[in-house]
Amino acid sequence: MMMAGDRKAGNQMLSKLRLAILTSFFMLLVTALNVSAEDRPRARDIGLVVGTFPTGKLNAITDVEGVKVGHTTKIEGDDIRTGVTAIIPGPGNLYTHPMPAWIHVGNGYGKTIGETQVREFGEIETPILLTCTLCVWSAANALKDWVYEQPGMGEHTVNPIVGETNDGDLNNMWADPIQRDEVFSALENATTGPVEEGSVGAGTGTKAFFWKGGIGTSSRVLPESLGGYTIGVLVQTNFGGNLAMNGAPVGRELGEYLFKGELDSSRLPVDPDDGSIMVVVATNAPLNAISLERLAKRAMIGIGRTGSVVSNGSGDYVIAFSTHPDVRRPRVSQAAVVTPALVNSSMTPLFAATVEATQESIYNAVLKATTVESSRGTSRAISIPKVIEILEKYNALNWDKTISPH
Repeated sequence: MMMAGDRKAGNQMLSKLRLAILTSFFMLLVTALNVSAEDRPRARDIGLVVGTFPTGKLNAITDVEGVKVGHTTKIEGDDIRTGVTAIIPGPGNLYTHPMPAWIHVGNGYGKTIGETQVREFGEIETPILLTCTLCVWSAANALKDWVYEQPGMGEHTVNPIVGETNDGDLNNMWADPIQRDEVFSALENATTGPVEEGSVGAGTGTKAFFWKGGIGTSSRVLPESLGGYTIGVLVQTNFGGNLAMNGAPVGRELGEYLFKGELDSSRLPVDPDDGSIMVVVATNAPLNAISLERLAKRAMIGIGRTGSVVSNGSGDYVIAFSTHPDVRRPRVSQAAVVTPALVNSSMTPLFAATVEATQESIYNAVLKATTVESSRGTSRAISIPKVIEILEKYNALNWDKTISPH
C-alpha cells in the first residue's frame, strides 16, 4: 500500500516531469523562432500591415522590374560575422547608360562611397553595395574591378556606390573581411526573385533597437488611377531608438528603450544605442534627379515611424533611383536628349508608397533576423510571441481588414 509520503513524492516527481516537458517544448519553440530565418515571420505573416497601398507580388525591392539583389554572408572563426549585399538597378551597361539617382543624407556619420558624384550628376553608373563600415574601401575596389569586366567598358574612371553600417559589436571589421571574392559572389548571384532577409549579407552582424537587425525589404504598387507605378525598398538596419510598430510601443513594453539607464535610477547609464541605416529606394516611375531627391527624403519619415530619432552617431543614407527605360540617357551625346519626367503634383502617391515600404522593410528586417553570437558579443533576435502579444494589446494588427472597399 502506497503511503501518503510516497504519493506526495510521486506527485512532486510528476510535477517536475511535466515542468521539464513544458520547458523543453518552450525551448524548442524559442529555437525555431530564433535560429531559422525561414521559420521566422515577416510583418504581414503576423498581421502587421503597414499603410494602405497594396504590395507587389514578392513584397520586395525586386518587384521593380529589372532590379536584382544578391548576398554573400561571411561567418568565419569566432569573430567574423558580416557580409555584403549587392543591388543591381537594371540591365545593360550602367556606365554607358547611367540611371537617374540621388543620395539623401539624413545624418552624415557614415562612410558612403560615391556620394558626391551622384549628387553632382544626379545619376548612378554602377550597382550598389552595402557592407560593414571598414569594408567599404575593399568592396569599392572589387566593385570597380567587376564593372571593368562588363561588356562595353574601356579605360574610364568609375564611381562605385558603397554604403555601410557598423557591425563591430559582433564582427571584427578591422580584419577587412569583405574582399573581391565576396563582392563578385554577391553580384553574380543577384536575382530578380525573392530577397532573403534578416541576418544575411550586409545584415549578418547588424543590430536594431537593442535587438538583432539585418536586411529587410518591401514594396508598394500604386493603382492605375495614380500611375500604376511600383516602389521597392531595401534596408540595412543598424540603428536605435524606441521601437514602435504601427504605433504600438513595442520597445517600451519589452523594457528596451532609448535612455533607459538615465530614466531608471536603479540602473547605470549606458551608451546611447547609435548606429546607422542604409535605405535603397527603387521605382519604375519616370523621375529625374530632383524628383528622386524629394522621394529619398520621404524614406526618413518611414524610419521615424519605427521609432528612430536619427541619433548623433547614426549614418542615415537613402539611395533612390528610377529604372524607367526612357529616363536612362547615353553618357555621351552631342545632340540634346529628351527624357520623360513626372510633374511635381504627381509625386505625392510615390511619397506615401515610399514611407510605407520603408517602414515595413524595417519591421521585416527585425522580425526575420536571427540571433548571432561571436567572441565579441551576442545580439538576440526579438521574441515573436511577445511582439504579437503587444501588437494585439494595442490593436496594431490586421489594419487592412478595417479598410472599407467602398
